[in-house]
Amino acid sequence: MTLRWKVVYDGKTPPPGAVVRPDERLSWGRTVGLGAQHVVAMFGATFVFPLIMGLNAQLAIMMSGVATICFLLIVKGVVPSYLGTSASFVGGVAAIRAQGGDSADVTGAILVAGVVLALCGVLIHYFGSTVLHKVLPPVVTGAVVMLIGFNLAPVVANTYWPQDQWIALIVMLAVILMAVGLRGFLGRIAIFVGLVFGYALSWVFDRVFGQITSFDPAAGEETTRDRVNFDGVRDADWLGFPEETFVSGQGVEIPGWHLPSFSMTFILLVLPAVIALIAENTGHVKAVAEMVERDLDPVMGKAIAADGVGTVIATSVGGSPTTTYAENIGVMAATRVYSTAAYYVAALVAILFGFSPKFGALIAATPGGVLGGITVVLYGMIGLLGARIWIENRVDFANPINLVPVSAGIIIAIGNTSLEITDDFVLSGIALGTIVTIGAYHLARAVAPPHLREGGAVLTVGPPGVHEVEEDPPSETARDERG
Repeated sequence: MTLRWKVVYDGKTPPPGAVVRPDERLSWGRTVGLGAQHVVAMFGATFVFPLIMGLNAQLAIMMSGVATICFLLIVKGVVPSYLGTSASFVGGVAAIRAQGGDSADVTGAILVAGVVLALCGVLIHYFGSTVLHKVLPPVVTGAVVMLIGFNLAPVVANTYWPQDQWIALIVMLAVILMAVGLRGFLGRIAIFVGLVFGYALSWVFDRVFGQITSFDPAAGEETTRDRVNFDGVRDADWLGFPEETFVSGQGVEIPGWHLPSFSMTFILLVLPAVIALIAENTGHVKAVAEMVERDLDPVMGKAIAADGVGTVIATSVGGSPTTTYAENIGVMAATRVYSTAAYYVAALVAILFGFSPKFGALIAATPGGVLGGITVVLYGMIGLLGARIWIENRVDFANPINLVPVSAGIIIAIGNTSLEITDDFVLSGIALGTIVTIGAYHLARAVAPPHLREGGAVLTVGPPGVHEVEEDPPSETARDERG
């Protein structure tokens, strides 16, 4: 499909129960309105995760639009989806920063991961998804996703939460209540609503309780300061490209656009995120296929490869990694409008936002306590997505092949255990945990008796109700073993 859509329902609001397919659209006025909904849906997470990773949020928003357009062109408009900032790399980035890496090291490592993801997509496209299921069965994929999320717990405890513990606690509770209490679309963007609430609450606390004294990452030491500081917002221009990355007089890096640098040590820290992205993209494509009532398995590899290409393009100038967004799939489910025209509109709006330094400065001024409350929820949700993969694929933990290897890998990652290979090369945390999980699983499977090796499910992860049947149903012997 090219950039042409068939106008349906005379361009007016579809009747109840009717759908607008990817190659169709309503009037441009209504399409722009739908595009705006997609912008709001992706907005919160797309700029929160760059902040958490220490990258430029303004640039991330801009490049998410560019990556989305590339994605839609590669899949020829068959898979309607928006590419926002990926949370899967947060753990690896935290590990890079902990080892003294800067933003160029971060984006260089992620760029290589994007290349690997694109190559995996090409392999899946030409050899089929069987390769994916054999190398990364659901028990392994779920474990890797889980260890990526739970490895981030120290980041919350040591970096964000201590900056303003009471704001962090209140924002955390607000996000929890909003996520379960708000109905419809607002419930889906509870993180974004919670961030706005925390921003406003911090401003009120400054006026009621005065300044706060705590560790300030921007200064690198404990300072007394306002929770909300708009000096940078007032000084920023309304229009312009993000500035180049530089180091302030206090020795603190101010992220902007930059060229990536490459280090094998840092690359290994983020490569496990590729597994999470494959699982995420697979689930999202299956969810979209369910909604549009089309078999999208033939373009599964293309979609994964397109996500990799989007990540490469974004990080080549200092932007953030990308992934297909469940938030926007939720908008489609609510509106039953799957038109890719709305996604092109959303992408163009994101690019325009990226040309506003004042907008970028407003994001950068987000109080640390607010990020503390949000990240404690987000990181936990990332980890529990691994459990969701296990549940949706009915992983049997009564089988020691599934239980023993992944338990070891998860604990290694959460405890940030390290293995010193040489004086200059150390595997630790997420990287070591992922290697142990995958390697130990296949080793255990190779030496296990036949009745423990039989059976296996196709990888699924997506909205409730979107499942696949098992490829190889367990034999009677295996069922007896499971009880």
